[in-house]
Amino acid sequence: MAEFLDYGDPQQRPRFTGLASFFRLPYVEDFEANPPEIGLIGVPYDGGVTNRPGPRHGPREVRNQSSLIRRVNQATGAAPFAAARVADIGDAWVRRPFDLASAHAEIEASYARVHAAGIRPLTCGGDHSITLPILRAIGRDRPLALVQVDAHCDTGDDYLGSRFHHGAPFKIAVDEGLIDPRRTVQIGIRGTLFAPEMWAFSYASGMRVMKIEEVEERGWRACIEEAVSIVGDAPAYVSFDIDSLDPAFAPGTGTPEAGGITMREAQGMVRALAGLDIRGADMVEVSPPYDVGGVTALNGATIMFELLCAMTGSKTG
Repeated sequence: MAEFLDYGDPQQRPRFTGLASFFRLPYVEDFEANPPEIGLIGVPYDGGVTNRPGPRHGPREVRNQSSLIRRVNQATGAAPFAAARVADIGDAWVRRPFDLASAHAEIEASYARVHAAGIRPLTCGGDHSITLPILRAIGRDRPLALVQVDAHCDTGDDYLGSRFHHGAPFKIAVDEGLIDPRRTVQIGIRGTLFAPEMWAFSYASGMRVMKIEEVEERGWRACIEEAVSIVGDAPAYVSFDIDSLDPAFAPGTGTPEAGGITMREAQGMVRALAGLDIRGADMVEVSPPYDVGGVTALNGATIMFELLCAMTGSKTG
């Protein structure tokens, strides 16, 4: 095995060594001088959660677990670190976390800087409310298509006196013209509701909603193929909420729902997105305080690796 390793490369050193960055990549906060093509970013913010907190700790633990991941995707042959210049460009951390609107503005400003440098962001949250300010930064020029893998549609409205929370980012994104609802697909939706019309906005605006029962009955391959056809050649954003996974695979999340997708299904769906014009992506809602043995953070890091493979355009072999 030794002949395959280059210990001058930090990614090939023993995985228990060194400081934890995403996938043991170079850590570069001052990125404008030599910007990577894809920047991995943490957003340690969970001011938008409605129940169990903790996703603010997600980026740090996902970085730690990502050290277990190697350079090549054995299933597809994708080698994303060879296919593109990729770096960990630090955290979009919030200096005023107790005011949600102000916090979102800080996150937006961080991503505006990333977008201005020509970097495509791959984000680790944080709660799902952070997707809204990211979309505000990168979706202003043209509404983006959206592929959302999630247990919840997240197209709610006012909750406990605020429109801004992790159950509403995609309604606001439509209201602000950041995503095209006719090119939006929400996959894996399930769980109980406060009222039958809780996700009415998704249907009324023209989003394609695939409940978990449809995913099971049709199969994940058919569902993701339809999603890809809906997105077409439009610039797209991919948002993966870790609570889309069954709690057996992701106990460490704020709003777990029984009866979710498996990790094998999730990996297959993300792999099928290779070739789309992905302008940015995120993996959110890993909450380490509720995790068991690091399994949720590891699965979150694995999904980020699969997203990275898709963003570098590598096709399934």
